[in-house]
Amino acid sequence: MTTLLTRALRALDRFHAAHPWDHNAHYHRWILRQLPRRFGRALDVGSGSGDLARLLAARATSVLGLDADPAITARARELTPAAAPVRFVVADALTGTPPGPYDVVTCVAAVHHLPFSDALTHFRRNLAPGGTLVVVGVARARSRGDHLIGAAAVPANVAMAWAKNKGRTAPRPASMTAPTFPAAMCFADVVRDARRVLPGVRVRRRLFWRYTLVWRDGGRAVTTTGPS
Repeated sequence: MTTLLTRALRALDRFHAAHPWDHNAHYHRWILRQLPRRFGRALDVGSGSGDLARLLAARATSVLGLDADPAITARARELTPAAAPVRFVVADALTGTPPGPYDVVTCVAAVHHLPFSDALTHFRRNLAPGGTLVVVGVARARSRGDHLIGAAAVPANVAMAWAKNKGRTAPRPASMTAPTFPAAMCFADVVRDARRVLPGVRVRRRLFWRYTLVWRDGGRAVTTTGPS
């Protein structure tokens, strides 16, 4: 049985190597649905190759993409039209963030690289009154529920990879070339610490080994024009 499982896992690895797709980008459109139609300044933490930052630029006055990796940041600059209101900087998320406030703060698959509570506190401090924080995160599987959701994601993951690549071998997306690290916190710990820092936060488990976190500042918004 163990041999069969090992072979199956190796076969899955080979399939996904030939049919890669970006699990994080899968949630970009969902992120946009959490945001106003128009807003002022946006901060994208862990911006990678800049895919989300460029989407935010269609609604924002300006977007700042922040990432600690010089190579992927250089790639983001190459992929971004000169006319786009987006700037990418190489900096530490907790110590190098240019001063806010920002009407929107996003962070996709990067918060587990940081001290979690410190990061959420930092994002909150940089958020403008009435602003929105959206996080797509990765948590370590620990509970039975975690493992069940992970198991359910496997066939869905194969189907999505096949659909996105139309059955053909595809090149690895630029957004998937940045260094990654495994998550240390489980989902229950994420919920506990998030609620402590961000009263009223909404945290949800998601398919494809992700969770989402949405928090809106209770102050009066000065740049938004209504939800999308």
